Amino acid sequence: MRLGPFDTSEIKVRGGGGGGGAAGGLGCGTLVIALIAAVVFGVDPMQTIGMIEGVQQQLPADNARAAISEDELCSSSAYATEACAALASLNRTWEPVFARSNVRFEQPELVLYPSGPVATRGCGNASSAAGPFYCPADQGIYLDTTFFDQLARMSGARGNFARLYVIGHEYGHHIQNITGINRQIREAQQANPAAANRMQVAMELQADCLAGVWAGANRDLLEPGDLEAGMMAASAIGDDALMQGSGRAINPEAFTHGTSEQRMAALRRGLSRADPNACNTYTDNL
Repeated sequence: MRLGPFDTSEIKVRGGGGGGGAAGGLGCGTLVIALIAAVVFGVDPMQTIGMIEGVQQQLPADNARAAISEDELCSSSAYATEACAALASLNRTWEPVFARSNVRFEQPELVLYPSGPVATRGCGNASSAAGPFYCPADQGIYLDTTFFDQLARMSGARGNFARLYVIGHEYGHHIQNITGINRQIREAQQANPAAANRMQVAMELQADCLAGVWAGANRDLLEPGDLEAGMMAASAIGDDALMQGSGRAINPEAFTHGTSEQRMAALRRGLSRADPNACNTYTDNL
C-alpha cells in the first residue's frame, strides 16, 4: 500500500517508557495467560480477557512522556515511519466519516515503545510480548514494531499490507471505543458471561472489517499483492490456525478473535464494501 507523505502535526504520537509489575486488578497468573495469548494472537491482551476497562493503574510519573520529539519517534526506524504514515492515513480517512454524521471525532495516540515493559495510562502494564494493542482508557494504540518481524515469519506475507492490516485493526478498536460499541459489548458480556467469548469474537471481527474499510476507501493506493498479503496475515492469526499450529486441539469455546476463514472474510467484507455500516453485521445482534 502506497502511504503518502505525512506531517507529524497530523497525528498524535509519543514514546512509551518501561514499567514494572502486573497490571492493577489482575492476578499474576491471569496476566501471564493474557500475555501468552497476545504473543499468539498479536492483538490487545487486555481485551482478550475482557477486563481492560476495570484496570486503573496509572502511568508512572517518570514514564509520562519520553524525551524525544514526534519527528524523531517517527523516523526512528522504517517500521516507525510506516506506522506514523499509516496513522495519518487512518485519521484522514475516518475523520470525514464522522464529520458527515455530525459526530465528534477524536484521534487516537500512537505509542511507540521499545522491547520490554510499557505502562499505559489506564490499562496497566504490558510487555513487548503483548504485540500491538489498544487501550480504551487513554485511546492509545501501543506498538512495539519488532512484532512485525514475528508477523512476517508467521504469515509469510510480503510487502507492507500485512503490517498495515494489524494497525488498521487496532484503529478499528478505537472506532469501537469512541462510538460506544466497546462499552456496549463489555456491558453485554457482564450481563451474559456465557456468551462473552462469542461477543469478543464479534468485536474482533468487526475491527478486522473496519481495517478493510480503510483499505477499501484508499483502493487507489493498494498495490498488486496487497489483498493476498492481508489474507495471509488474517489466516495466520485465526484462532483455529494458531491452536493447530501450537499442537493444541481446536476448541471453538476458547476462540477470542475468530477462525482464519472468519478473519479473512471480515477483512474482505470491509475492503469490498468500503462502508463502515457493512461492519455492523458483526455486532448488531449481540
